[in-house]
Amino acid sequence: MEVTSSREWIVEQRWFRSKQRPLATVSEAERAPMSAGALTVVEVAYVDGGAPDHYLVPVVDGREPLDGEGAWRAMAAAIANESEIRGRRGRFRGTRASGMHDLLPSARDAGAALAERRLRMEQSNTSVVLGDRLILKLYRRLEPGLNPDLEMSAFLAEVGFAHTPALAGYLTYEPDHGQSAVASMLQAFVPSSGDAWTAMGESLADSPETGIEIAASIGALTAGMHAALASRPEDPDFPARRATPEERARWRAGAEQQLAQAVSALSGTAHDRFVALAPTITARFADTFGAAGTEADVSRIHGDYHLGQLLRTTGGGFSVIDFEGEPARPLVERRSPGSPLRDVAGMLRSLDYAARSAETAAPAPGFEAEPWLARARDAFLGAYGRIGPDEWRLLAAFELEKACYEVRYEASNRPDWLWLPLAAVERLATPGVA
Repeated sequence: MEVTSSREWIVEQRWFRSKQRPLATVSEAERAPMSAGALTVVEVAYVDGGAPDHYLVPVVDGREPLDGEGAWRAMAAAIANESEIRGRRGRFRGTRASGMHDLLPSARDAGAALAERRLRMEQSNTSVVLGDRLILKLYRRLEPGLNPDLEMSAFLAEVGFAHTPALAGYLTYEPDHGQSAVASMLQAFVPSSGDAWTAMGESLADSPETGIEIAASIGALTAGMHAALASRPEDPDFPARRATPEERARWRAGAEQQLAQAVSALSGTAHDRFVALAPTITARFADTFGAAGTEADVSRIHGDYHLGQLLRTTGGGFSVIDFEGEPARPLVERRSPGSPLRDVAGMLRSLDYAARSAETAAPAPGFEAEPWLARARDAFLGAYGRIGPDEWRLLAAFELEKACYEVRYEASNRPDWLWLPLAAVERLATPGVA
């Protein structure tokens, strides 16, 4: 059976985002033949109604391509050559970026010689390394509009931020009727020894002092990223300004929603503990996000920032990846300006996870999470150095909101880990405790 019409195959894919919704139909909405295989668009309709989802599925002989069959190279070549791949109801169009020449000077000839290696650690997207020079990222769910991952990567390249993979080009799907969607992005392949989460875990098992150095390095990198994202305030898509009262109201509403969802996800003793904390948390959100006269900056931000979003480069530094934002959020929301402190809060929560995880595993002799974490936070925030006097309470509120999200996530997906964010909420809900 063709994978493009198989319900069973679709729901088993890690990139399929609606596993809890009953499917009505799965059908092939588009097929565009390439020199090797074809690009298809699979339409998924749901029993509960609403707009169907559309997913990008490259195929060879009715299945997804294997490495070496040339389908991934054909996509990269379409980008390098700015080709058009025509389908029944639309076309895929390749576009080169200015960085293509440096990454693949002889695109028309060299594209066919690049070895294909699909990365297996996948979630919402699929990535393929080509010749250890380029990486092709497929956006499985085709969302009409401008993908923030592509948009942010292009902007950071333009303003000279060097700590993210250089952009080589992209492929868009343009239906004959309707809005186009980004199908894939081609970037420089960054040789790495894993991500910052792995690097931090190794340091805490061997040399916790190295972990403090990593935290400081990430703080400085984060400051540079935020400075770059705010460097063209006149650009309407990349503003840098003060938050409006309406934005602060949305922050409060969003935080309260995360709290409510966390309460709903819990049961038993954990539910009782959280219900008892809820009034205090609600008051913290109201006092912080609704405080008159407290200034807060907004700009474009990463939006899903944690240790796993940083590659540990072979040179010893870090490279920021995956600017798509939280996949569950609507595209327009992921492209909206936000407080850079959300990224800071996300990284602080990631450091907390790293420390608590190490303490329960096999840490270095004498390692204790609490004192190490206090030093790591200080190192990260000290190197970041962009937080004004009025912003510390705001940072604490964003961190508390993130911990509420983690409670809901762990309750639904990893109940054995629920203790970690639940303890964090109890600490963060107490005034004066960071």
